[in-house]
Amino acid sequence: MVFKGLDTLAALGPVKELRDRRTGPLVLELDLAEGLVEGTPPDPLTALLSIRRTHLRDVLDGLRKARTDPRVKALVARINGPVGLALAQELREAVAELRAAGKLTVAWTETFGETGEGTTAYYLASAFERVCLLPSGDVGITGFSLSEPFVKDALDKVGVTFQFGKRAEYKTAPNMFLETGYTRAHEEASERLVASVGEQIVKGVADGRGLAEADVRSLIDRAPLLASEALEAGLVDELCYRDEVYAHVKGVAGKDARLQYVARYARSGLTERVPRKPADGVALIQAQGMIRLGRSGRGPVPGQGGAVGSDTLAAALRAAVRDEHTKAIVLRVNSPGGSYVASDVIWREVQLARRAGKHVLVSMGNVAASGGYFIAMGADTIVAQPGTLTGSIGVYTGKPVVSGLLERLGVGFGSTAFGAHARIHSPVRDFSEGEWDRINSSLDRIYADFTSKAAQGRGLPLDRIDELARGRVWTGADAAERGLVDELGGLDHTLDLARVKAGLPADAPVRTFPHTSPLDRFRPPESSEDRTAASVRFEAWGSLSGLAARLGFPSAGPLVMPGYGDARW
Repeated sequence: MVFKGLDTLAALGPVKELRDRRTGPLVLELDLAEGLVEGTPPDPLTALLSIRRTHLRDVLDGLRKARTDPRVKALVARINGPVGLALAQELREAVAELRAAGKLTVAWTETFGETGEGTTAYYLASAFERVCLLPSGDVGITGFSLSEPFVKDALDKVGVTFQFGKRAEYKTAPNMFLETGYTRAHEEASERLVASVGEQIVKGVADGRGLAEADVRSLIDRAPLLASEALEAGLVDELCYRDEVYAHVKGVAGKDARLQYVARYARSGLTERVPRKPADGVALIQAQGMIRLGRSGRGPVPGQGGAVGSDTLAAALRAAVRDEHTKAIVLRVNSPGGSYVASDVIWREVQLARRAGKHVLVSMGNVAASGGYFIAMGADTIVAQPGTLTGSIGVYTGKPVVSGLLERLGVGFGSTAFGAHARIHSPVRDFSEGEWDRINSSLDRIYADFTSKAAQGRGLPLDRIDELARGRVWTGADAAERGLVDELGGLDHTLDLARVKAGLPADAPVRTFPHTSPLDRFRPPESSEDRTAASVRFEAWGSLSGLAARLGFPSAGPLVMPGYGDARW
């Protein structure tokens, strides 16, 4: 009987451990060493490689859930990775809400920029109740700058010229090839961007640390600061190592407190009730990367994110419209633009979704400019962070001309053509007068369409939109003052707005569209309305597609009939 009793006690051990895990105190961890993933990457390989990285939605969902969870006692965050300004503002809002709920929040790092800029990282950390830094660390809150190269003189020396047309003077992307320095409009726009970002940083740090804005500006001008100088100035609360940070947090939370990453906590579902039947909710659709025709996939430049395919995004919007439980759609845009035609395809689907009775809201990430603004401007409501780069309502096109370089190298180039403008895109000759006429007609048409649709979507007179357009990039803060966006806030705020507009409860579910399984990526779609139509494609050149195109290789891939990719039919 004694041994039987001992066996019973032993069996109860795992039960007690499970109970403690469900009811014991928790300390949430957030490690930003590798930054944040905005959404699920569009191509299968990148999605697989990013499976262990921290996703923004998981962090926001976890911090929201933690506000009302009595088990959660504290959040400890390691802030030393690459996070854009708008995402930093998104996290600052979530941390502020957690602090308001009475939870301890502690930020720590080895250094805010050992040999580089640490302003954005420190700006994020200043939203926490306590900021801890290693004694050997620095606070590199040195501010922001724009460094923009101008390579016209260098290109002239090697015999390469660029021919561009643009609408209008603030569409400055071609200037690096056309100018030897700032134009007046370029300098004006760049100076305002830097000033707006600086104002946001100063105010955020001052509010977070209880300092005067003038003192923060003075500290920025003195930085980078040694750890001891940062402590004396009130930028950090304590100089300590990781073990000391965690000992302090566990001392507050309780010796039995268990550590858990925010993302794991968000997905645990231990405190959530699973509905018996599908509930009405909000569809979340991601638009991350350069915009192009076709399906989403890898972007043309390695490390620069994916590409937004008009087919994929349009199919996702149509799927959300058809779903009877979707009452509102939130389109998360983090894109610098791309194809005008692809952007127009997506804009049209946004209009159709609204006509179908769905509320469509846009949440802007770090950048939603040019084509990124085009696909957003038709929504019911646009929400941006103060540090979002947006606007850039304009257009440009052109080509490099390398005939001078080829001549210096002793390379001749012969060609034949049928059609007066058959060689309009040829890099070995200038545009003819007739070709310039066609280019300018196209630029005028695109600019007129862009501005008229912006005026329609924003409810502003066309002449006012033209004043705000002309290719100029604005911060979200400046765009909100001018009516280009409606509200300032992040993804969580936009989802809450969507619930309110749709008359949904505050805990209405958010579903990511499209709903596709890994196997769906390989199954051919039954029709253009099939959910697999929103799946991505495997590309012949993969992440090297952009380089392949620049070198003149056929875009379909290396295994293609010679000459097929070079003919201009």
